[in-house]
Amino acid sequence: MPGYEVFDKEERRQIMDVLKTGVLFRYEFPNERKGIYKVKEFEEAFARYCGVAQAQAVSSGTAALKVALAALGIGAGDEVITQGFTFVATWEAIFDIGAIPVFAEIDETLNMDPADVEKKITPRTKAIIPVHMLGAQARIEKIVAIARRHNLKVIEDTAQAAGGRIKGKHVGTFGDMGTFSFDPVKTITTGEGGMVITNDAELYRRACEYHDHGHDHVPNPGGRGGEGRSFIGFNYRMMELQGAIGLAQLAKLDSIIARQRKNKARIKKALKKIKGITFRRLVDEAGDTATFLAFFLPDAEKARAFNAALKENEAGAIYFAENTWHYYPKWEHLLAGSTLAASGWPFQHKEAGRDLKYRPDALPQSARIVERCLVYPIPVKMPKERLAQILSAIEKAAKVL
Repeated sequence: MPGYEVFDKEERRQIMDVLKTGVLFRYEFPNERKGIYKVKEFEEAFARYCGVAQAQAVSSGTAALKVALAALGIGAGDEVITQGFTFVATWEAIFDIGAIPVFAEIDETLNMDPADVEKKITPRTKAIIPVHMLGAQARIEKIVAIARRHNLKVIEDTAQAAGGRIKGKHVGTFGDMGTFSFDPVKTITTGEGGMVITNDAELYRRACEYHDHGHDHVPNPGGRGGEGRSFIGFNYRMMELQGAIGLAQLAKLDSIIARQRKNKARIKKALKKIKGITFRRLVDEAGDTATFLAFFLPDAEKARAFNAALKENEAGAIYFAENTWHYYPKWEHLLAGSTLAASGWPFQHKEAGRDLKYRPDALPQSARIVERCLVYPIPVKMPKERLAQILSAIEKAAKVL
């Protein structure tokens, strides 16, 4: 699955361009860097790839969410709807901006259920963050239509779906802003790092300034800003070495996806032969990144039994019902209201006019879906021996159904 599988001479060449200058910081030092601005070049290339006007590189996918929320003016007491099947960073960023995460159900796309989103909208709701989870598209067109009817903003959390499309249009480009992650296990990686994209010039300006302490980035001799700062910001900058790796990885993204599709198809073909197995619903199969293969068993008991048999044959799948990083009922710190703040913030939330309490049984539809689901991460490189092992394990596991 991750881009580190294809690290090669291209990444090394880009990195050496930076090391020859001695400048790792993305701004300033014009004489020393001799025209080498890898982060800027990565931003421009990523924007072209996605077909948007602007891209802002940041230090992580989590930072990308925080920067996008800040650019949209989301703050204390605002509610932001997201889904209960996502990486914890999605709702951590909402809390960190001072807002309140509200969790919606997923459907068999394993992404946000538009019907439940509409039920969760209140006068405090300011934005929706659908997640293109496990490499495949959310029902983003329906979600954006709901948001527009209610005058809400949309941030697409595209951390796991770089290169995904719907009818040729890149995911991350349907809402007001899209965010991406390039951490060690993403389709393309810079070790850490992220990106924010948008077609809105004002949102881009806010994101660009906020991610660098509010510096206005107006060109001037010897500095990165004219110091006409209009708001406070923070430090979420990407460094030049990350930008260099990102350039090399981005050039490989479509070929990575093509190879993943071939490997996914081989495993899916074997699973299709087994009575009772169904597959995740895809909004547009042609635009799937094929980063993961998600399939359903008839019930939770059969899912656990099938996976136990897979594990016995050294080809176990991910069972997200037991996963503590991505699944709402397993977020013990959220459910317990755990925080380092002596005031109890953000769970004791004066701006909300109430304390925040999240119940483990709040998303029953999502639970019924996740408990039946097994997931295989799809590698870029799959040796024939490993593929044969997986196919053999699937054949043997079928006997438990």
